[in-house]
Amino acid sequence: MKHLFLLRHGEASFSSGSDFQRRLTEKGREKLIRMGESLDQSLKSVDLMYCSAAARTVETAQLIEKHIPIKESVFCQEIYIGDVEEMIKLLEKTSNSVDSCLFVGHNPTISLLLSHISDESYLGLQPGMMAVLELEISDWMMIGLGTGVLKEIIQ
Repeated sequence: MKHLFLLRHGEASFSSGSDFQRRLTEKGREKLIRMGESLDQSLKSVDLMYCSAAARTVETAQLIEKHIPIKESVFCQEIYIGDVEEMIKLLEKTSNSVDSCLFVGHNPTISLLLSHISDESYLGLQPGMMAVLELEISDWMMIGLGTGVLKEIIQ
């Protein structure tokens, strides 16, 4: 059994710069700090984190990582621009030694990925929300439609 944590980046500002460079708002940072503190009690570590290379997702990951040890981090441009099919392909390449994976990304892809894996109707993750999935697989190559059970949404 594997575990997948899908985290949408925290609330971001609408600055005059590029979308890729948008930063978190103070409210977004505070919400993620509270989430990290609460996860500190229940989630002891994560084997692997995939994170979009955009500024707001990197900042989100850094705030969470202050509370949860992450053994390996991979920052990918593909998560910023990719679709669900590309995210599934990325997860399929994950080593089977990885039992827990944190995925930090953007909407609509992160919410569509949640719906696809859980085979649930669309659940729109708001900024700073995390979905906890228990995957009914032993090999990441098996991940796909309906292979996960949504256990919890953390805000």
